Amino acid sequence: MPQGVRRYDPDRRQRIIDAAIRVVGAKGIAGLSHRSAAAEADVPLGSTTYHFKTLDDLLVAALRQANEGFAQAVAESPALADPDADLAGALARLLGGFLAVDRGRVELEYELYLAALRRPALRPVAAEWCEAASEALVPRADPVTARALVAVMDGISLQVLLTDAEYDESYAREILARVLR
Repeated sequence: MPQGVRRYDPDRRQRIIDAAIRVVGAKGIAGLSHRSAAAEADVPLGSTTYHFKTLDDLLVAALRQANEGFAQAVAESPALADPDADLAGALARLLGGFLAVDRGRVELEYELYLAALRRPALRPVAAEWCEAASEALVPRADPVTARALVAVMDGISLQVLLTDAEYDESYAREILARVLR
């Protein structure tokens, strides 16, 4: 291929996002740069800056992608459709499943989520996640209670991650049930 001719690569942007997530997983936020993402994605450095003008733009895309899983799982939970189902139990099981299946992935998601403390560009995406998770619970709880449930699940998750404690599903169920009372 002659030099300067671009090859059509419709998946390049997504590969860069996936690479950024892998870099953050391996090296933390501090290890992410346009250069490290380009190397991980095996694309030219110019591709990362073409798709993501700033590092914050890349972090926003990575956070948005990382956030998709939990809110979607909450929204798809059968307990939300069944008004007689044990919502606290279902949420406690769901949370335990996330922490058990891929704890490293959950740690990565929280690292990206908490990066919003120092990077204001990430705050709207963190807020979107909170809002999406809360909205998913509105069929079973009023909006204030739904937000409280999300806050409690966040708190329990962070305690488990930061203390290397085992997840206690019965404790989580009890605390979530108290919020629902």
